[in-house]
Amino acid sequence: MQPKIIEKYFFFGLLLTTLIFTFFIFRPFWIVLVLGASFAIILYPVHEWLNKKHLPNWLASFLTLLFFVIVLCIPLFSIGSIVFNQSQNLYHSVINNGNSFPFINEVGIKINSILPSGVYFDINQKISSLISLFTNNIANIFTATVSALLSFVLMLLAIFYFLKDGNNWRKTILRLSPLSDTDDEKIINKLSQTINGVMKGTLFIAIVQGILMAIGLTIFGVQNAAIWGVVAAITSLIPTVGTAIVSIPAIIFLFVTGYTFSAVGLLVWATIVVGTIDNFLTPYIIGNKISIPPFLILFSVLGGIALLGPVGVLIGPLTVSLLYTLIEMYQSQFN
Repeated sequence: MQPKIIEKYFFFGLLLTTLIFTFFIFRPFWIVLVLGASFAIILYPVHEWLNKKHLPNWLASFLTLLFFVIVLCIPLFSIGSIVFNQSQNLYHSVINNGNSFPFINEVGIKINSILPSGVYFDINQKISSLISLFTNNIANIFTATVSALLSFVLMLLAIFYFLKDGNNWRKTILRLSPLSDTDDEKIINKLSQTINGVMKGTLFIAIVQGILMAIGLTIFGVQNAAIWGVVAAITSLIPTVGTAIVSIPAIIFLFVTGYTFSAVGLLVWATIVVGTIDNFLTPYIIGNKISIPPFLILFSVLGGIALLGPVGVLIGPLTVSLLYTLIEMYQSQFN
């Protein structure tokens, strides 16, 4: 009997050690894996529809991934190319016309006229610091770009394998879990609903904010409003800053060029309409999909961002959703 006990403890010790070591091996890629699994869950209806057409599983997974790249990724890269070309055109028009320094000085004068007395904003110094920061970190920027591209490729591979083998992994989890199959299914379904709610809700809100920004820019006379609206939709995914990346330069430009009324109008529009629409839509869209009180979802998103960065938008609600499901299971089981 004693050898059996030793064998059992040795096995579980070895298993625990291996799990910890495996965790540290996969730790650099956990964000990629989480995003890959999340997109795979969102794309699963497409994969299931292709499977019903009697396509091989690997081919259905590949076609689903191709659909994802065509529908989402190619437009995003195209938008990035358009934004890059527009920024180049703006840069060359300012530099080649020789109007850059008078324009910058005029912007500085306008800003200082708004600030309280005793507070001085040296725009030339700020621009010099920004250029110096950029030039000193070119290597880091290049490294980050290469890392982002590598992570994107790995995410595509993760999506493919989650689609291809996800059902088998799901069955394995159900078989190994000590919980009943009903409870396991409840947890998995709740997490799937959360992922769908967060991801679809985030993308939908980004589109709404981009449209509203484009409408505001058109009303108040800013050129290329449609392109800047697309940029605003992308930047709305950035925590804290969001659409201010587009609205603040546009407001400053209107002030400097003498369109004070339009600048004030755009400031009000960007602050009240564009800036607050996500506060109303995020809890509504995400909360309805996962049946959790909206204020909990709002705080879980903010807390997740504060703790983990942009990926916290997904991880925060997932954690709260899992806790919510476990509490419901506890109440049903022990009552």
